[in-house]
Amino acid sequence: MKILTARYILPISSAPIGNGAVAFEKDKIVAVGNQAGIVEKFPEAAIENLGEAAILPGFVNAHSHLEITAMRGFVDRFDDDFTSWLLTLNKVRGEILTDEDVQNASILGAIEGAQAGVTCFGDIGRLGKHGFEALKTVGLRGIVFQETEFSPDDRTADADFLKLKEKFLALKETETHLVKMGLSPHSPYTVGARLFEKIAEYAIESDVKITIHAAESDEENELMQSGTGFFAGIYEKYGFAWQTPNCSSIEFLDRLGVLKAKPILAHCVKVAERDIELIKNSDSRIAHCPKSNAKFGHGIAPFEKFLDAAIKTGFGSDSMASNNICDILEEARFATLLARNLPDRKRFLQPKEIIETATLGGAKALGLENEIGTLEAGKQADLAVVSLENIAQMPVHDVYSALLFASNARDVRLTIVAGEEVFRNGEAQKIDEREIRTKMKTISQKMKF
Repeated sequence: MKILTARYILPISSAPIGNGAVAFEKDKIVAVGNQAGIVEKFPEAAIENLGEAAILPGFVNAHSHLEITAMRGFVDRFDDDFTSWLLTLNKVRGEILTDEDVQNASILGAIEGAQAGVTCFGDIGRLGKHGFEALKTVGLRGIVFQETEFSPDDRTADADFLKLKEKFLALKETETHLVKMGLSPHSPYTVGARLFEKIAEYAIESDVKITIHAAESDEENELMQSGTGFFAGIYEKYGFAWQTPNCSSIEFLDRLGVLKAKPILAHCVKVAERDIELIKNSDSRIAHCPKSNAKFGHGIAPFEKFLDAAIKTGFGSDSMASNNICDILEEARFATLLARNLPDRKRFLQPKEIIETATLGGAKALGLENEIGTLEAGKQADLAVVSLENIAQMPVHDVYSALLFASNARDVRLTIVAGEEVFRNGEAQKIDEREIRTKMKTISQKMKF
């Protein structure tokens, strides 16, 4: 057994504990409470005092794409030109990078998450296997969602589903107690109605988690509402048969029965009150990705309304190609400042509920709240330790505020998953990150064309 003590313990499920302690044995939390009481209760346990720091549940990144980590900064010049952005990304991933390159880049992304206190990912992969192996290699928890190919045509739905299912089942055979598999029908503008129905039916019958990019942009909204615009042009150019539903993306998913699978809906920027009601009533979840949304100029999702509707909401970094960093504390801060600055806001979002969103909120979004997201006896020992010793954080009057408004990934000292250290004082603990750094430099050189 081991006991970690610190100036602050944030169980999330209860009030902060000053001069507290967390005791864990193997992969489970045994006790959380006052330092003196915990130490007295377990006199034989090894004790480490982390000093002026906060111990809290590990952060959850509810929406990422580890397999395109090598694209960090590479397609930034196309942020305002989605066609060029997408074509360039797919060209590099498909023609220039090898499987080994993508795997190494995925591992780099997972290490970055660990050093930011992220203990759990909801990761989407077109290739699938790379994010899956990266999480296992670094020692993180997560659900990896095998993504569909570009499949908008109902005429190929049966064949497309069989291919997707085959990839999914092959990876599912190698699941671990930490890393599980899910499915991702990419979006309403890349997946046809019939394929959506087949995936939803399979997910419900087989208890498989799914995630979908939804209501992300004006271009998507234009296609769904009127059948015109950028995506309609792509369909026409390549001869895809696609029927415009003449409704919002969320209404479309509801009509097809997809919301019955309680999907994690990433982005939800372009949602009306009716959409929010459908999400809430179906117990669907939301991965809020404010920085990615802003970087593309897609707009600001109504985060405040998600929370006030009690929708299970977590934060997502999205890919390194659309955000550039994986830092859930920074994502949380950005989300808060955006929400506070909206002209139609009804209230000021508070630090406590935002830190809860970054931990328990993400766990709920992924359906893992019975395992992670709070510090309670019996739950998994997934912990993040954030130092509060930096001059830029002092003085600490309110620990939630100090974490949200004065801290970032660079303040994370220790990350623990299922009782095992995966990051400590600047270094990954289960892999030699120096080797990965060297390989990334080689990959970067290959991408210059």
